[in-house]
Amino acid sequence: MVVVLTPRRILIARVLAIVVDLAQYALLPVALTPLNNVIDTATALVMVALLGWHWAFLPAFLTELVPFVDLVPTWTIAVYLATRGQDVTPGAPKMPGPNAALPPGQARDVSGS
Repeated sequence: MVVVLTPRRILIARVLAIVVDLAQYALLPVALTPLNNVIDTATALVMVALLGWHWAFLPAFLTELVPFVDLVPTWTIAVYLATRGQDVTPGAPKMPGPNAALPPGQARDVSGS
């Protein structure tokens, strides 16, 4: 399943990651209950549904299962890694990549000088 990363999906994922990490920090005594694991499992499923599979989600999920280690904002870091380089402002102009076509009559300088 290929997921198209839209600015809206990226923004929702980033906000959700921050909210989940803050909630887990605020609910510190609950961190030792199975409720914390349910929240992490649901968050992982939502992140994969929003952004597609990314390698950063696996270590984040496993880290969140360890008591008191989940105080590190792992979901926020994982979502940042999964969406870095993506633009979240709708309608923002895209910067041309290194392989973008040049206007006619212009050549690339490949000599390195």
